[in-house]
Amino acid sequence: MPSEDPPGSFVSGPLLLHEAALFTDLYELTMAAVYFRRHMHEPATFSLFVRRLPPDRAFLIAAGLEDVLEFLRTFRFSQQAIARLRSLSRFQSDFLDFLENLSFTGDVHAMAEGTVLFADEPLLEVTAPMIEAQIMETALINFCHCQMLITSKAVRSVIAARGRPIAEFGLRRTPGTDAGMKSARSAFIAGCELTSNVLAGTEWAIPLTGTMAHSYVTAFPREADAFDAFAESFPDSTVLLLDSYDTIAAARKAVDVARRLAAQGHRLAGVRLDSGDLVTLSRKVRDILDAAGFSDVQVVVSGGLDELAVEQLLSAGAPIDAFGIGTRLNVSADAPYLDMVYKLVSYAGRDVLKLSEGKETWVGSKAVYRRRGSDGRFEGDLLALRDEPVPDGFEKSLLEPVMRAGHLLRPHPPLSQIREHSAAQVASLPEELKKLRAAGEYPVRISGGLRGRQERAKEETERTERA
Repeated sequence: MPSEDPPGSFVSGPLLLHEAALFTDLYELTMAAVYFRRHMHEPATFSLFVRRLPPDRAFLIAAGLEDVLEFLRTFRFSQQAIARLRSLSRFQSDFLDFLENLSFTGDVHAMAEGTVLFADEPLLEVTAPMIEAQIMETALINFCHCQMLITSKAVRSVIAARGRPIAEFGLRRTPGTDAGMKSARSAFIAGCELTSNVLAGTEWAIPLTGTMAHSYVTAFPREADAFDAFAESFPDSTVLLLDSYDTIAAARKAVDVARRLAAQGHRLAGVRLDSGDLVTLSRKVRDILDAAGFSDVQVVVSGGLDELAVEQLLSAGAPIDAFGIGTRLNVSADAPYLDMVYKLVSYAGRDVLKLSEGKETWVGSKAVYRRRGSDGRFEGDLLALRDEPVPDGFEKSLLEPVMRAGHLLRPHPPLSQIREHSAAQVASLPEELKKLRAAGEYPVRISGGLRGRQERAKEETERTERA
Protein backbone atom coordinates (compact mmCIF):
# COMPACT_ATOMS: atom_id res chain seq x y z
CA MET A 1 0.00 0.00 0.00
CA PRO A 2 1.54 3.33 -0.98
CA SER A 3 2.18 5.66 1.93
CA GLU A 4 2.27 8.81 -0.16
CA ASP A 5 0.63 9.60 -3.48
CA PRO A 6 0.88 12.52 -5.91
CA PRO A 7 -1.93 15.03 -5.25
CA GLY A 8 -5.08 14.11 -7.12
CA SER A 9 -3.78 10.74 -8.31
CA PHE A 10 -4.91 7.18 -7.76
CA VAL A 11 -2.55 4.21 -7.91
CA SER A 12 -4.14 1.04 -9.29
CA GLY A 13 -1.51 -1.66 -9.16
CA PRO A 14 1.35 -0.24 -11.24
CA LEU A 15 -0.88 2.20 -13.14
CA LEU A 16 -1.38 5.84 -12.23
CA LEU A 17 -4.60 7.72 -12.94
CA HIS A 18 -3.88 11.45 -12.90
CA GLU A 19 -6.54 13.85 -11.63
CA ALA A 20 -8.51 10.88 -10.34
CA ALA A 21 -11.18 13.05 -8.70
CA LEU A 22 -12.28 14.06 -12.21
CA PHE A 23 -12.76 10.40 -13.15
CA THR A 24 -16.52 10.79 -12.85
CA ASP A 25 -19.66 11.67 -14.74
CA LEU A 26 -20.63 15.34 -14.87
CA TYR A 27 -23.94 14.76 -13.15
CA GLU A 28 -22.17 13.59 -9.99
CA LEU A 29 -20.68 17.09 -9.70
CA THR A 30 -23.82 18.97 -10.66
CA MET A 31 -25.80 17.03 -8.04
CA ALA A 32 -23.05 17.73 -5.51
CA ALA A 33 -23.27 21.44 -6.32
CA VAL A 34 -27.00 21.42 -5.52
CA TYR A 35 -26.41 19.48 -2.30
CA PHE A 36 -23.81 22.08 -1.34
CA ARG A 37 -26.14 24.98 -2.16
CA ARG A 38 -28.92 23.39 -0.08
CA HIS A 39 -26.59 22.49 2.83
CA MET A 40 -27.28 18.77 2.41
CA HIS A 41 -24.32 17.36 4.32
CA GLU A 42 -26.07 14.73 6.45
CA PRO A 43 -24.91 11.08 6.32
CA ALA A 44 -26.05 9.05 3.32
CA THR A 45 -25.74 5.34 2.64
CA PHE A 46 -25.37 3.97 -0.89
CA SER A 47 -25.51 0.29 -1.86
CA LEU A 48 -23.53 -1.07 -4.83
CA PHE A 49 -25.10 -4.25 -6.23
CA VAL A 50 -26.07 -6.11 -9.40
CA ARG A 51 -29.79 -6.06 -10.16
CA ARG A 52 -29.91 -9.25 -12.19
CA LEU A 53 -27.44 -11.87 -13.40
CA PRO A 54 -26.49 -12.26 -17.06
CA PRO A 55 -27.98 -15.22 -18.96
CA ASP A 56 -26.62 -18.63 -17.91
CA ARG A 57 -24.93 -17.13 -14.84
CA ALA A 58 -26.05 -18.43 -11.46
CA PHE A 59 -23.55 -16.51 -9.36
CA LEU A 60 -20.93 -13.76 -9.42
CA ILE A 61 -17.60 -13.33 -7.64
CA ALA A 62 -16.79 -10.14 -5.75
CA ALA A 63 -13.77 -8.25 -7.09
CA GLY A 64 -12.41 -4.72 -7.23
CA LEU A 65 -12.51 -3.86 -3.53
CA GLU A 66 -8.81 -3.07 -3.24
CA ASP A 67 -9.06 -0.45 -5.99
CA VAL A 68 -12.18 1.01 -4.38
CA LEU A 69 -10.53 1.40 -1.00
CA GLU A 70 -7.34 2.88 -2.43
CA PHE A 71 -9.38 5.37 -4.46
CA LEU A 72 -11.34 6.45 -1.39
CA ARG A 73 -8.24 6.58 0.79
CA THR A 74 -6.36 8.87 -1.58
CA PHE A 75 -9.29 10.92 -2.90
CA ARG A 76 -8.45 14.60 -3.41
CA PHE A 77 -9.18 17.39 -5.88
CA SER A 78 -5.80 18.80 -6.86
CA GLN A 79 -5.33 22.47 -7.71
CA GLN A 80 -5.10 21.45 -11.37
CA ALA A 81 -8.40 19.57 -11.11
CA ILE A 82 -10.10 22.60 -9.59
CA ALA A 83 -8.65 24.78 -12.36
CA ARG A 84 -10.14 22.45 -14.96
CA LEU A 85 -13.55 22.61 -13.30
CA ARG A 86 -13.32 26.38 -13.03
CA SER A 87 -12.63 26.56 -16.79
CA LEU A 88 -16.02 24.94 -17.46
CA SER A 89 -17.81 28.01 -16.09
CA ARG A 90 -20.48 25.75 -14.59
CA PHE A 91 -19.71 25.89 -10.89
CA GLN A 92 -19.64 28.71 -8.37
CA SER A 93 -16.39 29.56 -6.63
CA ASP A 94 -17.55 28.67 -3.12
CA PHE A 95 -18.45 25.15 -4.28
CA LEU A 96 -15.06 24.75 -5.94
CA ASP A 97 -13.37 25.96 -2.77
CA PHE A 98 -15.31 23.29 -0.90
CA LEU A 99 -14.17 20.60 -3.33
CA GLU A 100 -10.54 21.68 -3.02
CA ASN A 101 -10.63 20.76 0.67
CA LEU A 102 -12.69 17.60 0.24
CA SER A 103 -11.51 14.12 1.20
CA PHE A 104 -13.39 10.91 1.93
CA THR A 105 -14.27 10.65 5.63
CA GLY A 106 -16.85 7.89 5.48
CA ASP A 107 -17.28 4.21 6.31
CA VAL A 108 -17.38 1.20 4.00
CA HIS A 109 -18.83 -2.25 4.57
CA ALA A 110 -17.96 -4.76 1.87
CA MET A 111 -17.75 -8.40 0.86
CA ALA A 112 -14.22 -9.75 0.70
CA GLU A 113 -12.84 -10.13 -2.81
CA GLY A 114 -13.37 -13.68 -4.02
CA THR A 115 -16.72 -14.06 -2.25
CA VAL A 116 -19.60 -15.60 -4.19
CA LEU A 117 -22.65 -13.33 -4.36
CA PHE A 118 -26.00 -13.11 -6.08
CA ALA A 119 -28.44 -10.59 -7.53
CA ASP A 120 -29.55 -7.75 -5.20
CA GLU A 121 -26.84 -8.55 -2.64
CA PRO A 122 -24.66 -5.50 -1.96
CA LEU A 123 -21.03 -5.93 -2.92
CA LEU A 124 -20.36 -2.91 -0.74
CA GLU A 125 -22.11 -0.06 1.07
CA VAL A 126 -20.73 3.43 1.57
CA THR A 127 -21.86 5.71 4.41
CA ALA A 128 -20.55 9.27 4.34
CA PRO A 129 -21.70 12.89 4.16
CA MET A 130 -23.95 13.16 1.14
CA ILE A 131 -21.57 14.86 -1.26
CA GLU A 132 -18.70 12.52 -0.44
CA ALA A 133 -20.82 9.43 -0.95
CA GLN A 134 -22.53 10.68 -4.11
CA ILE A 135 -19.52 11.70 -6.15
CA MET A 136 -17.85 8.30 -5.66
CA GLU A 137 -20.53 6.52 -7.71
CA THR A 138 -18.97 6.46 -11.17
CA ALA A 139 -15.49 5.42 -10.07
CA LEU A 140 -16.70 2.72 -7.70
CA ILE A 141 -18.92 1.09 -10.30
CA ASN A 142 -16.10 1.30 -12.83
CA PHE A 143 -13.56 -0.38 -10.53
CA CYS A 144 -15.91 -3.19 -9.50
CA HIS A 145 -17.71 -3.76 -12.81
CA CYS A 146 -14.76 -4.81 -14.96
CA GLN A 147 -13.17 -6.98 -12.31
CA MET A 148 -16.37 -8.74 -11.26
CA LEU A 149 -17.28 -9.28 -14.89
CA ILE A 150 -13.95 -10.94 -15.77
CA THR A 151 -13.66 -12.91 -12.53
CA SER A 152 -17.17 -14.28 -12.96
CA LYS A 153 -16.43 -15.15 -16.60
CA ALA A 154 -13.05 -16.74 -15.91
CA VAL A 155 -14.35 -19.04 -13.19
CA ARG A 156 -16.63 -20.68 -15.76
CA SER A 157 -13.59 -21.72 -17.80
CA VAL A 158 -11.90 -22.97 -14.64
CA ILE A 159 -14.96 -25.12 -13.90
CA ALA A 160 -15.11 -26.38 -17.49
CA ALA A 161 -11.40 -27.29 -17.52
CA ARG A 162 -11.91 -29.91 -14.77
CA GLY A 163 -8.64 -29.21 -13.00
CA ARG A 164 -6.51 -28.56 -16.07
CA PRO A 165 -4.51 -25.33 -15.98
CA ILE A 166 -5.70 -22.25 -17.85
CA ALA A 167 -3.45 -19.46 -19.05
CA GLU A 168 -4.97 -16.00 -19.51
CA PHE A 169 -3.83 -14.85 -22.96
CA GLY A 170 -6.01 -11.83 -23.78
CA LEU A 171 -3.93 -8.74 -23.02
CA ARG A 172 -3.67 -7.49 -26.60
CA ARG A 173 -7.45 -7.33 -27.05
CA THR A 174 -8.52 -5.85 -23.74
CA PRO A 175 -9.91 -2.30 -23.96
CA GLY A 176 -6.85 -0.46 -22.70
CA THR A 177 -3.93 -0.98 -20.34
CA ASP A 178 -5.94 -0.77 -17.13
CA ALA A 179 -8.43 -3.37 -18.33
CA GLY A 180 -5.52 -5.59 -19.35
CA MET A 181 -4.11 -5.47 -15.85
CA LYS A 182 -7.46 -5.95 -14.18
CA SER A 183 -8.24 -8.91 -16.43
CA ALA A 184 -5.04 -10.72 -15.47
CA ARG A 185 -5.66 -10.13 -11.77
CA SER A 186 -9.32 -11.13 -12.01
CA ALA A 187 -8.57 -14.30 -13.96
CA PHE A 188 -6.01 -15.32 -11.35
CA ILE A 189 -8.53 -14.77 -8.53
CA ALA A 190 -10.96 -17.01 -10.43
CA GLY A 191 -8.46 -19.86 -10.63
CA CYS A 192 -6.57 -19.37 -13.90
CA GLU A 193 -3.02 -20.42 -13.12
CA LEU A 194 -0.94 -18.41 -15.58
CA THR A 195 -0.87 -15.17 -17.54
CA SER A 196 1.00 -13.94 -20.60
CA ASN A 197 0.91 -10.38 -19.18
CA VAL A 198 4.46 -9.67 -18.03
CA LEU A 199 3.54 -6.53 -16.08
CA ALA A 200 0.76 -8.32 -14.21
CA GLY A 201 2.97 -11.31 -13.57
CA THR A 202 5.78 -9.26 -12.07
CA GLU A 203 3.40 -6.96 -10.17
CA TRP A 204 1.33 -9.67 -8.47
CA ALA A 205 3.56 -12.77 -8.67
CA ILE A 206 1.23 -14.49 -11.13
CA PRO A 207 3.15 -17.28 -12.92
CA LEU A 208 4.02 -16.25 -16.46
CA THR A 209 3.71 -18.33 -19.59
CA GLY A 210 4.45 -17.79 -23.25
CA THR A 211 5.21 -19.87 -26.30
CA MET A 212 5.84 -18.41 -29.74
CA ALA A 213 3.86 -16.74 -32.52
CA HIS A 214 3.33 -17.91 -36.07
CA SER A 215 5.41 -14.92 -37.15
CA TYR A 216 8.35 -16.38 -35.25
CA VAL A 217 8.04 -19.72 -37.00
CA THR A 218 7.64 -18.21 -40.45
CA ALA A 219 10.61 -15.86 -39.91
CA PHE A 220 12.94 -18.86 -40.22
CA PRO A 221 13.69 -20.61 -43.52
CA ARG A 222 12.38 -23.88 -42.10
CA GLU A 223 10.00 -24.73 -39.29
CA ALA A 224 12.59 -27.10 -37.82
CA ASP A 225 15.11 -24.25 -37.63
CA ALA A 226 12.64 -22.16 -35.65
CA PHE A 227 11.99 -25.02 -33.24
CA ASP A 228 15.69 -25.76 -32.75
CA ALA A 229 16.58 -22.11 -32.12
CA PHE A 230 13.89 -21.71 -29.50
CA ALA A 231 14.79 -24.95 -27.73
CA GLU A 232 18.44 -23.93 -27.66
CA SER A 233 17.55 -20.63 -25.97
CA PHE A 234 14.94 -22.05 -23.55
CA PRO A 235 15.79 -25.74 -23.05
CA ASP A 236 13.56 -26.20 -20.00
CA SER A 237 10.49 -24.18 -20.97
CA THR A 238 9.95 -24.68 -24.69
CA VAL A 239 6.40 -25.02 -25.97
CA LEU A 240 6.35 -25.44 -29.75
CA LEU A 241 3.54 -23.98 -31.90
CA LEU A 242 2.60 -26.68 -34.38
CA ASP A 243 0.03 -25.26 -36.77
CA SER A 244 1.94 -22.76 -38.91
CA TYR A 245 2.05 -25.23 -41.83
CA ASP A 246 1.26 -28.95 -41.38
CA THR A 247 0.36 -29.76 -37.78
CA ILE A 248 1.10 -33.48 -37.96
CA ALA A 249 4.44 -32.95 -39.67
CA ALA A 250 5.28 -30.35 -37.03
CA ALA A 251 4.46 -32.83 -34.28
CA ARG A 252 7.08 -35.20 -35.70
CA LYS A 253 9.61 -32.35 -35.72
CA ALA A 254 8.67 -31.70 -32.09
CA VAL A 255 9.63 -35.31 -31.29
CA ASP A 256 13.06 -34.66 -32.81
CA VAL A 257 13.45 -31.59 -30.61
CA ALA A 258 12.32 -33.57 -27.57
CA ARG A 259 14.93 -36.24 -28.25
CA ARG A 260 17.75 -33.71 -28.55
CA LEU A 261 16.68 -31.96 -25.37
CA ALA A 262 16.44 -35.27 -23.49
CA ALA A 263 19.94 -36.20 -24.61
CA GLN A 264 21.16 -32.94 -23.05
CA GLY A 265 19.32 -33.52 -19.77
CA HIS A 266 16.36 -31.26 -20.56
CA ARG A 267 12.78 -31.85 -21.61
CA LEU A 268 10.32 -30.39 -24.07
CA ALA A 269 7.61 -28.73 -21.99
CA GLY A 270 4.79 -28.88 -24.50
CA VAL A 271 3.28 -28.28 -27.90
CA ARG A 272 0.49 -25.87 -28.76
CA LEU A 273 -2.38 -26.18 -31.21
CA ASP A 274 -4.05 -22.94 -32.21
CA SER A 275 -6.38 -23.86 -35.08
CA GLY A 276 -8.17 -26.66 -36.90
CA ASP A 277 -10.15 -29.58 -35.54
CA LEU A 278 -8.68 -29.55 -32.05
CA VAL A 279 -10.25 -32.85 -31.02
CA THR A 280 -8.79 -34.78 -33.96
CA LEU A 281 -5.46 -32.95 -33.99
CA SER A 282 -4.91 -33.28 -30.24
CA ARG A 283 -5.47 -37.04 -30.51
CA LYS A 284 -3.07 -37.44 -33.41
CA VAL A 285 -0.41 -35.28 -31.79
CA ARG A 286 -0.80 -37.09 -28.49
CA ASP A 287 -0.37 -40.44 -30.25
CA ILE A 288 2.81 -39.23 -31.98
CA LEU A 289 4.31 -37.98 -28.73
CA ASP A 290 3.33 -41.08 -26.76
CA ALA A 291 4.63 -43.48 -29.42
CA ALA A 292 7.99 -41.72 -29.23
CA GLY A 293 8.10 -42.06 -25.45
CA PHE A 294 7.23 -38.46 -24.62
CA SER A 295 3.99 -38.86 -22.71
CA ASP A 296 5.13 -36.08 -20.34
CA VAL A 297 5.06 -33.45 -23.10
CA GLN A 298 1.88 -31.44 -22.63
CA VAL A 299 -0.64 -30.71 -25.36
CA VAL A 300 -1.82 -27.11 -25.00
CA VAL A 301 -4.64 -25.63 -27.10
CA SER A 302 -5.69 -22.05 -27.78
CA GLY A 303 -7.44 -20.02 -30.45
CA GLY A 304 -10.81 -18.37 -29.83
CA LEU A 305 -11.70 -20.57 -26.87
CA ASP A 306 -14.18 -19.98 -24.09
CA GLU A 307 -15.75 -22.12 -21.38
CA LEU A 308 -18.22 -23.72 -23.77
CA ALA A 309 -15.45 -24.72 -26.18
CA VAL A 310 -13.41 -26.14 -23.30
CA GLU A 311 -16.37 -28.19 -22.12
CA GLN A 312 -17.05 -29.49 -25.63
CA LEU A 313 -13.41 -30.47 -26.22
CA LEU A 314 -13.11 -32.40 -22.97
CA SER A 315 -16.53 -34.01 -23.35
CA ALA A 316 -15.37 -35.26 -26.76
CA GLY A 317 -12.39 -36.91 -25.10
CA ALA A 318 -9.71 -34.60 -26.49
CA PRO A 319 -6.39 -35.39 -24.72
CA ILE A 320 -5.65 -31.78 -23.79
CA ASP A 321 -3.46 -30.92 -20.82
CA ALA A 322 -3.88 -27.14 -20.65
CA PHE A 323 -5.74 -24.24 -22.27
CA GLY A 324 -4.78 -20.76 -23.37
CA ILE A 325 -7.85 -18.52 -23.30
CA GLY A 326 -7.77 -14.90 -24.36
CA THR A 327 -10.22 -12.60 -26.09
CA ARG A 328 -13.51 -14.22 -25.13
CA LEU A 329 -12.47 -14.31 -21.49
CA ASN A 330 -10.93 -10.85 -21.28
CA VAL A 331 -13.94 -9.09 -22.82
CA SER A 332 -16.52 -11.49 -21.35
CA ALA A 333 -17.78 -12.00 -24.88
CA ASP A 334 -21.13 -13.63 -24.11
CA ALA A 335 -22.03 -11.22 -21.27
CA PRO A 336 -20.04 -7.99 -21.72
CA TYR A 337 -21.73 -6.04 -18.93
CA LEU A 338 -23.39 -6.37 -15.55
CA ASP A 339 -26.49 -4.45 -14.49
CA MET A 340 -24.47 -2.91 -11.64
CA VAL A 341 -25.85 0.11 -9.80
CA TYR A 342 -25.04 2.35 -6.83
CA LYS A 343 -28.24 3.44 -5.13
CA LEU A 344 -29.10 5.71 -2.22
CA VAL A 345 -30.79 3.68 0.53
CA SER A 346 -30.84 6.17 3.41
CA TYR A 347 -30.23 9.87 3.98
CA ALA A 348 -30.27 11.94 7.17
CA GLY A 349 -31.81 9.06 9.10
CA ARG A 350 -34.60 8.57 6.55
CA ASP A 351 -35.03 5.35 4.59
CA VAL A 352 -34.83 6.00 0.84
CA LEU A 353 -36.02 3.78 -2.00
CA LYS A 354 -36.65 3.84 -5.71
CA LEU A 355 -40.07 2.61 -6.86
CA SER A 356 -39.52 2.36 -10.64
CA GLU A 357 -41.00 -0.81 -12.13
CA GLY A 358 -38.36 -3.53 -12.24
CA LYS A 359 -35.85 -1.31 -10.44
CA GLU A 360 -37.17 -1.05 -6.89
CA THR A 361 -34.39 -0.82 -4.32
CA TRP A 362 -34.22 -2.15 -0.76
CA VAL A 363 -33.92 0.46 1.97
CA GLY A 364 -31.35 0.85 4.71
CA SER A 365 -27.88 -0.41 5.58
CA LYS A 366 -27.85 -4.15 5.06
CA ALA A 367 -26.33 -7.46 5.99
CA VAL A 368 -26.06 -10.62 3.90
CA TYR A 369 -26.28 -13.81 5.92
CA ARG A 370 -25.44 -17.23 4.44
CA ARG A 371 -26.40 -20.71 5.56
CA ARG A 372 -24.49 -23.93 4.87
CA GLY A 373 -25.79 -27.47 4.85
CA SER A 374 -24.28 -30.39 6.75
CA ASP A 375 -22.05 -31.04 3.72
CA GLY A 376 -20.61 -27.53 3.91
CA ARG A 377 -22.31 -26.33 0.73
CA PHE A 378 -24.26 -23.08 0.56
CA GLU A 379 -27.99 -23.57 1.06
CA GLY A 380 -29.39 -20.05 0.93
CA ASP A 381 -28.84 -16.38 1.78
CA LEU A 382 -30.83 -13.86 3.78
CA LEU A 383 -30.78 -10.17 2.87
CA ALA A 384 -31.45 -8.29 6.10
CA LEU A 385 -30.97 -4.98 7.85
CA ARG A 386 -27.50 -4.48 9.28
CA ASP A 387 -28.80 -4.08 12.82
CA GLU A 388 -30.78 -7.34 12.73
CA PRO A 389 -29.14 -10.13 14.77
CA VAL A 390 -27.54 -13.07 12.98
CA PRO A 391 -30.38 -15.55 12.50
CA ASP A 392 -30.05 -19.09 13.80
CA GLY A 393 -28.18 -21.38 11.43
CA PHE A 394 -26.56 -18.55 9.44
CA GLU A 395 -22.98 -17.32 9.41
CA LYS A 396 -22.00 -13.73 10.25
CA SER A 397 -22.72 -11.09 7.64
CA LEU A 398 -20.68 -11.21 4.46
CA LEU A 399 -20.66 -7.40 4.51
CA GLU A 400 -17.89 -6.51 6.95
CA PRO A 401 -16.47 -3.10 7.98
CA VAL A 402 -13.33 -2.39 5.93
CA MET A 403 -12.99 1.41 6.22
CA ARG A 404 -13.93 3.79 9.01
CA ALA A 405 -13.70 7.59 8.85
CA GLY A 406 -11.76 7.30 5.61
CA HIS A 407 -9.09 4.99 7.06
CA LEU A 408 -8.48 1.35 6.21
CA LEU A 409 -9.22 -1.01 9.06
CA ARG A 410 -6.69 -3.61 7.89
CA PRO A 411 -4.09 -4.12 5.16
CA HIS A 412 -5.23 -5.48 1.81
CA PRO A 413 -4.94 -9.28 1.71
CA PRO A 414 -2.36 -10.76 -0.67
CA LEU A 415 -3.69 -11.88 -4.04
CA SER A 416 -2.88 -15.51 -3.23
CA GLN A 417 -5.21 -15.34 -0.21
CA ILE A 418 -8.02 -13.85 -2.31
CA ARG A 419 -7.54 -16.64 -4.85
CA GLU A 420 -7.73 -19.31 -2.14
CA HIS A 421 -10.88 -17.72 -0.73
CA SER A 422 -12.48 -17.68 -4.17
CA ALA A 423 -11.66 -21.35 -4.74
CA ALA A 424 -13.19 -22.28 -1.38
CA GLN A 425 -16.31 -20.26 -2.16
CA VAL A 426 -16.82 -21.90 -5.56
CA ALA A 427 -16.20 -25.34 -4.06
CA SER A 428 -19.02 -24.63 -1.59
CA LEU A 429 -21.59 -23.92 -4.30
CA PRO A 430 -24.25 -26.53 -5.09
CA GLU A 431 -23.25 -28.37 -8.26
CA GLU A 432 -26.40 -27.22 -10.02
CA LEU A 433 -25.18 -23.62 -9.88
CA LYS A 434 -21.93 -24.46 -11.67
CA LYS A 435 -23.59 -25.53 -14.89
CA LEU A 436 -22.54 -23.48 -17.91
CA ARG A 437 -26.05 -23.45 -19.31
CA ALA A 438 -29.43 -23.45 -17.60
CA ALA A 439 -27.85 -23.21 -14.17
CA GLY A 440 -30.08 -23.45 -11.14
CA GLU A 441 -31.28 -20.47 -9.10
CA TYR A 442 -29.90 -19.86 -5.65
CA PRO A 443 -32.42 -18.91 -2.93
CA VAL A 444 -32.00 -15.40 -1.51
CA ARG A 445 -34.72 -14.52 0.99
CA ILE A 446 -35.62 -11.14 2.46
CA SER A 447 -35.81 -10.81 6.24
CA GLY A 448 -39.00 -9.81 7.96
CA GLY A 449 -37.33 -6.73 9.39
CA LEU A 450 -36.22 -5.52 5.96
CA ARG A 451 -39.64 -6.20 4.42
CA GLY A 452 -41.31 -4.25 7.20
CA ARG A 453 -38.98 -1.24 6.82
CA GLN A 454 -39.46 -1.39 3.06
CA GLU A 455 -43.24 -1.26 3.30
CA ARG A 456 -43.17 1.59 5.78
CA ALA A 457 -40.77 3.57 3.57
CA LYS A 458 -42.92 2.89 0.52
CA GLU A 459 -46.06 4.10 2.29
CA GLU A 460 -44.30 7.22 3.57
CA THR A 461 -42.86 8.02 0.12
CA GLU A 462 -46.23 7.59 -1.61
CA ARG A 463 -47.94 9.70 1.04
CA THR A 464 -45.35 12.47 0.71
CA GLU A 465 -45.55 12.44 -3.09
CA ARG A 466 -49.35 12.75 -2.96
CA ALA A 467 -49.22 15.72 -0.61
